[in-house]
Amino acid sequence: EIEIVGTAPDPYVARDFIVRLKPDVITLDIEMPRMDGITFLRKLMKHFPIPVIVVSSLTQHGSDLALEALNEGAVEVMCKPGPAYSVGDMSLSLIEKIKAAAKVKTADLQKIKSSKPEGQKKLSLTKTTNKIIAIGASTGGTQALEFILTSLPANAPAIAIVQHMPEQFTKSFAKRLNAICKIEVKEAENNDRLLPGRALIAPGNQHMVLRRSGATYYVEVKNGPLVK
Repeated sequence: EIEIVGTAPDPYVARDFIVRLKPDVITLDIEMPRMDGITFLRKLMKHFPIPVIVVSSLTQHGSDLALEALNEGAVEVMCKPGPAYSVGDMSLSLIEKIKAAAKVKTADLQKIKSSKPEGQKKLSLTKTTNKIIAIGASTGGTQALEFILTSLPANAPAIAIVQHMPEQFTKSFAKRLNAICKIEVKEAENNDRLLPGRALIAPGNQHMVLRRSGATYYVEVKNGPLVK
């Protein structure tokens, strides 16, 4: 009794699909590229109110983020049983909730939005299932880094490393560590993503800045004045 009229890889594509396809219900994750789900939900309720079910690993029942999703206009919140981008055995419950959400009227959603209290702390831009470890090491830190990185399992959290080392040396250092570690180790390049099981080492004589797009973390490698 359910027809899937479209799927979108990020909120910007979803926005165009919604206008064109006019779905009865939307299922929405929080962790997405380019824009997080709560921000998208907030914009959606303002410009195109429609029943939304938030399905995310971050929305355990009663959590602050689940309450924020409901406060922003979601009609239901479900927690994925596994990590981000997985669904697991929840299809029957999801089917029931989609059918129930389809009966919600747009006018009711607008009432929810208009009654939302202001001034609450927003969690959508701070929460993510992907954690990042940042390591800064000065001269002589290479052995310490080798000891740490070779001890980590293949599914270790993403790691951003700045090691005080001359230009050109960091690429060779990263290659050597990559050969002996369970995780991937590489010299960072501009727009490289920080992913579980990967360590990025800032190139010698350059800055590495952590950026975020939706739920995706990546690095910007650039020149700049020395940090004193």
